[in-house]
Amino acid sequence: MGLYNKLPDDIQEVDVIIAGGGTTACVVASRLAASKPDMSILMIEGGQNNANDPTIAHPAYFLAHLAPGSTTNLFYKAKKSAALADRELILPSGGVLGGGSSTNFMMYSRAQKADFDSWGVPGWSSADMLPYLKKLETYHGQDEKDVHGHEGPIHVSRGSYSSRRLEDEFIAAAAKVGWPEVQDVQDLEAVNAVGRAYRYISPEGKRQDAATCYLQPLLNDGKHPNLHVLVESQVKRILIDNNKAVGVEFRPNPAFGGDATETKTVKARKLVVASCGACGTPSLLERSGVGDPKILQAAGVPCVMAAPGVGNGYEDHHLLVYPYLNSLGASDTLDALVHGRMGSPEELIKARHPMLGWNAQEVQGKARPTDAEAAALGPEFRAAWDREFKDQPEKPMAIFTLIAGFPRDPSLAPGGPGLAVSTFTVYPFSRGHIHITGPQLEDPLDFDTGFFADPGRLDIKQHRWTYKKQREIMRRMPSYRGEMAAYHPPFAPHSRAASISLQDGPLPADAPAIEYSAEDDALLDQWLRENVSTTWHSLGTCKMAPRDQGGVVDANLGVYGVERLKIADLSIVPRNVAANTNNTALAIGEKAADIFIRELASSLN
Repeated sequence: MGLYNKLPDDIQEVDVIIAGGGTTACVVASRLAASKPDMSILMIEGGQNNANDPTIAHPAYFLAHLAPGSTTNLFYKAKKSAALADRELILPSGGVLGGGSSTNFMMYSRAQKADFDSWGVPGWSSADMLPYLKKLETYHGQDEKDVHGHEGPIHVSRGSYSSRRLEDEFIAAAAKVGWPEVQDVQDLEAVNAVGRAYRYISPEGKRQDAATCYLQPLLNDGKHPNLHVLVESQVKRILIDNNKAVGVEFRPNPAFGGDATETKTVKARKLVVASCGACGTPSLLERSGVGDPKILQAAGVPCVMAAPGVGNGYEDHHLLVYPYLNSLGASDTLDALVHGRMGSPEELIKARHPMLGWNAQEVQGKARPTDAEAAALGPEFRAAWDREFKDQPEKPMAIFTLIAGFPRDPSLAPGGPGLAVSTFTVYPFSRGHIHITGPQLEDPLDFDTGFFADPGRLDIKQHRWTYKKQREIMRRMPSYRGEMAAYHPPFAPHSRAASISLQDGPLPADAPAIEYSAEDDALLDQWLRENVSTTWHSLGTCKMAPRDQGGVVDANLGVYGVERLKIADLSIVPRNVAANTNNTALAIGEKAADIFIRELASSLN
C-alpha cells in the first residue's frame, strides 16, 4: 500500500504533488493515478488516515467530529465581530484524509443550474458540469429528469434508516405554507418545494466519503504503485522557481507526535496542486509568496507573485438551528443512540443496527420569499431582491432541513426525543477574508467571516424571513409541543410573537400567521446576531475569475503568473451555491481531474 506516515527516503521527486487530502484532492488523486499509470502522484495530508474509524464509517456518530478534542477536524477561530454581538466564531473544517466528506453531516444537496451559470466561466456552465455531477455518483432514487449518475464511486441513497412519521408530518406542514413535496428536490431546479432526504450513505448504511470511495480502493488493489499518500504531514509552502512551481516543503504534523523542526522537500516534475480548502489554500499560497504584496510584507514573507485576490471574498452559509418540544417516540429520532441509551457503539456495530446508517436529516426544502414578502423587508432589501432574485425564479434564498434529534451539545438536551429544523441562507451578501500574519504554520490567522456585516443589513433580513417561515411550518406538525425557549428569541410576554408551549396538536391549515411588531423584529435581529453560526461551507477565497476582478485562477485552475501551479477545491468558487457544498467539491474534483489529465497528456506530446 502506498500510504505512509513517513515518506520513504527514495521518494524525493514525483510527477504530481497534491498539497492536501480533502474531498476534492481525493477525487483528483484517484482519477490521475488511474488515468496516468506512468506518472507518480503524491498526496500530502495533514490529518490521519480515515480508514477503520467507526465514527467515520457509521453515519450516526457524525457529531463526534465536532466534540472537543476531535482529531478529525480542524477548528479555525475567527476574529471578534461587532456584527455578531462581539462573538468569535469557530469554524470546523475536515482535518482527516477525505476532508469534510469524512466528517460532515452527509446531506446529499446539489447546486442549482443557475449557480454554475452565474459563475460566467467558460467550461463551467451547468451544461458543462452536469456530466461531472453524474460521474461522481451512483444514485439510488428515481431519476425522471436524467440528471443523476448511476455508475459513480459515491453511493447516494436513503441509507438504512428513516423516520417515516417525521417526514410525513413535516411534508404535510410544509404544504400548508405553500411548499409541496417533489420527488427530487435535488434536480438542480426545484424551488419552493421539499423532498425526502437522500444522503451520502450507502443502502447498507456506510458513509460515502471521498477517501473511502475514490482513494482507498486504489491504495488497496495492488494495481496502482504510482499513487503515494502521505498522512500526518503538513505542507508549509510551495517551492516556486522562476515563476514555476517545482515542489513543496513539508513537515510531520506535531499534533500526531511529529517533530515540527524536521522540514523536508519533495520535487514535482510536472505539476503542483493546492487543495487545502477555502481556509487552508490561501494560507498555503501566502506562505509560498503568492498573494497581496502588502499582506505578505506584513507577514514577513517575500513576494514571489502578486495576487491580491488570495484570501479575500470569503463566503459561508449563515446557519441557525431551532429545536422544538415534541411528542415523538424514541424510534423517530437519533437521540437515544447518541446518548448511549441503546447500547455502546461496539454493541450496536456488532449487531449491525440499522440506525447506525442514519444521519437524522429527514427532509430538505429550498425556498424563497414572494415579491411581497421581499418588499416587506424594506426598500434596500427590495432593491437587492430585484437585482439578484426577481428575474431568476429558480434561485432559492434559504435551505431548510428537518433534523430528527437535538442538534446541540447532548449534555444540554432536555432528555426527551429531539426535533429541530436548520436554516441557512444560500447567497450571503457579506464577505470576509482569511490571511496569514507570519510565515510559520503556527502563526495566527487574520480571519474575519464577515457574517452579518454587509452594509445594507440584507443578510440578517434574510434570516428574519427564514425564522418566521420555519416557525409556521413546525407549529403545524402534529408532534409539535412548543419551542425550547432557551434556543428561540425571547419575545416579550405581551407580544403576539411570544411562544405558546404545550399545544395539543397541529394548527388548522387556515390558521393565521404569527404577527410580528417592529419591536419583535428588532429583538429577533439582535438574537440572530447572538446566535448565528457556520455551516462550514467555506468557499471563494481563491476565485476563478479574471485577474483584474480579484481572480486567482483561470478557467483551467492555473494560478495567474505561476506555471505548473493549480488549485482544486472550494476556494475557486466564484459565486455561492444553493446547497450543502460537498457535492460541489466532488464535482470540482472531477472537472479538475479532467483538466489536469488533458494538460498532462498534451505536455507529453
